[in-house]
Amino acid sequence: MVEADGHRAPGPVRERLPRQIWILVVAAFLIAIGFGIVAPTLPVFVRSFDVGVTAVSLAVSIFALSRLLFAPLGGRFVTRYGEMPVYLAGLGILSLSTAGCGFAVEYWQLLVLRVLAGVGSTMFTVSALSMLIAFAPESMRGRATGMWATGFLLGNIIGPLVGGALLVVSLRAAFLVYAVVLVVVVGASALLLRGGGVVELAVETPPARFRDAFGHSAYRAALVASFANGWAVFGVRIALVPLLVVEVLGRSESWAGVALAVFAAGNALTLTVTGRITDRIGRRPPMLVGLAVSAVTTASLGTISSPTLFLVVSLLAGAGSGLVNPPMNAAVADVIGSGARGGSVLAGFQMAADMGAIVGPVLAGALAEGAGYATAFAVTGAVALVALVFWIRAPETLVRRTAAEADPLTSVVEVARAEDPKTGAGTRDDGRDRRRSAG
Repeated sequence: MVEADGHRAPGPVRERLPRQIWILVVAAFLIAIGFGIVAPTLPVFVRSFDVGVTAVSLAVSIFALSRLLFAPLGGRFVTRYGEMPVYLAGLGILSLSTAGCGFAVEYWQLLVLRVLAGVGSTMFTVSALSMLIAFAPESMRGRATGMWATGFLLGNIIGPLVGGALLVVSLRAAFLVYAVVLVVVVGASALLLRGGGVVELAVETPPARFRDAFGHSAYRAALVASFANGWAVFGVRIALVPLLVVEVLGRSESWAGVALAVFAAGNALTLTVTGRITDRIGRRPPMLVGLAVSAVTTASLGTISSPTLFLVVSLLAGAGSGLVNPPMNAAVADVIGSGARGGSVLAGFQMAADMGAIVGPVLAGALAEGAGYATAFAVTGAVALVALVFWIRAPETLVRRTAAEADPLTSVVEVARAEDPKTGAGTRDDGRDRRRSAG
């Protein structure tokens, strides 16, 4: 546009994600590659200790169980010691325990190391999410969490390909390579994330408490959606889709990998786009659409007999999951607020997904064995519908403020209190003044 004096008027400034967000995204990508490298190796490696299938399953699931049990303590660590120390310590523990797996000579040693790996993974995840919230401007939380999730997704696609190649070299090679990758991430993060402002920003307001966040219906809806996502995506899809492909569709095990890759492709196609939509129109619209699509497509998978149609529905299911992730994470960030450490709030959010990933495969597996795959996938779809009901009842958490009203220290919980006539007007302003005077 040209002004009357002939000079070109400056256009709107396009917001860019902070540098620290990109560092966290790249770190997530590398960590996911390493995790994917170990994934195809672990079951075969455990069997080399001359143990049964149940022992193999225990070595796989004990990692998730360790994450679940340690999450509350990990959240307290973030609140007490800060994001960066916990982030680096978690990656360090994960690196050492993973390298130790490569040198394990007995089955019990492997179990102990897997428990330690789960502890390190929890510390890394909670602290990384907390930094993501602190570094991302309120208007870019959807994009930031979408890019972070995309980094994990792409790493999980590439990692198994590398891990399959390393199987030819040695069963222990994958663990050592992953450990080296983690060491690189620790060194780069310690160097590049220094002076990011997380600690300075977080000390200006009291930590966000789980009981306060749980009082907000949007956070409760996010917990249910996180549980449903863990149940369907991290549990049932990985545990039952390969069996369904072989036993119902009559295809080879390698074809199951194609189905999972198609789901990942649908997920990747929508993640980054959803992040932008989430920041523009709000958290609820993509959540409602994503949960509805996920529920219908997941329930349908158990009834399909055509391999081609199975791939199409898997693609749509992946797209539905991609619509859910960024707004769900962004809503939790809105509840916490930019100025507070939300260790316990994020730990609860992570625990919901881990619980779904543990409970989902067990219950769905029992249903598939007793009543058939159609019933197992129908129940999984019903869990997503329950999450949809919670989100229908939840308010929008993207608070649109004018420049004069904007305050990075204000969470959506405080906004809700200020707007609730039962709490009285001026609650938010009074709380804000108290924080500033305390700082």
